[in-house]
Amino acid sequence: MLVKERSQLKKPLKITDTTLRDAHQSLLATRMTTKEMVPACEKLDAIGFYSMEVWGGATFDSCMRYLDEDPWERLRILRKHLPHTKLQMLLRGQNILGYKHYSDDVVVEFVKRAVANGIDIIRIFDALNDIRNMETAFKVAKSEGAHIQGTICYTISPVHTNKKFVKMARELEQMGADSICIKDMAGLISPYEAYSLTKDIKEVISIPLQLHC
Repeated sequence: MLVKERSQLKKPLKITDTTLRDAHQSLLATRMTTKEMVPACEKLDAIGFYSMEVWGGATFDSCMRYLDEDPWERLRILRKHLPHTKLQMLLRGQNILGYKHYSDDVVVEFVKRAVANGIDIIRIFDALNDIRNMETAFKVAKSEGAHIQGTICYTISPVHTNKKFVKMARELEQMGADSICIKDMAGLISPYEAYSLTKDIKEVISIPLQLHC
C-alpha cells in the first residue's frame, strides 16, 4: 500500500528530532560540540521534521563548563544552518536551564533572548509537575510569539495516576499551552500505558499531544 504524501494526510504525524539535544545529553553527557553538529545540519534540515530540539536542558551548562563554548552563539549558528525546520528547546520552568529557582525578571529576559535568537517552540516543564513554576515562562513565551509546549513529567508512583496527569494536561491547556508533551525522561512508560494515557488526555484537550520517550 502506498503511503500518502504528508500534505495529503488528514492528521499527518509530526516528528520532533532530538539528536542535537537529548540524544547526546543521554548518551554522551552533552559533550557534542557545535563544530560536530554543523556538518549534519543540512541533511537533518532536509528530512522534514516538524521540529528539532537543539537547545536547553543541560546543553547550556555543558557549553560553558566543559566545551568552552557560548551557548547563545551555538543557537544562532544552528538557526542559520537549519533554516527550514522549527527549532525547539527544553526549559525547566522557573529553574530556566539551571539548578535552582530564579526570579521572575530573569526568567522573562531569558525567554525573550531565546526567542530572539531563534527558538520557535519552548517545551516547558517542572520536575515536580508544579505548574506554578511554569506560569512566568508561559506568559512571556506567549507574549513573544513562541509555541508553548506544556509538559507533563511521567513517572510511576502511588500518587502519579492517569487521573492526575489528565488533570494537569487540562490545566496546562487552560494556562495557554499550544500543545502538550508527555515527557517520559526515564523510559518508564509501557506501550499499554502510553496508549491508555494518550487516549485519556486526548479526550479532555483540544490541542496537539506529543509523546517523548
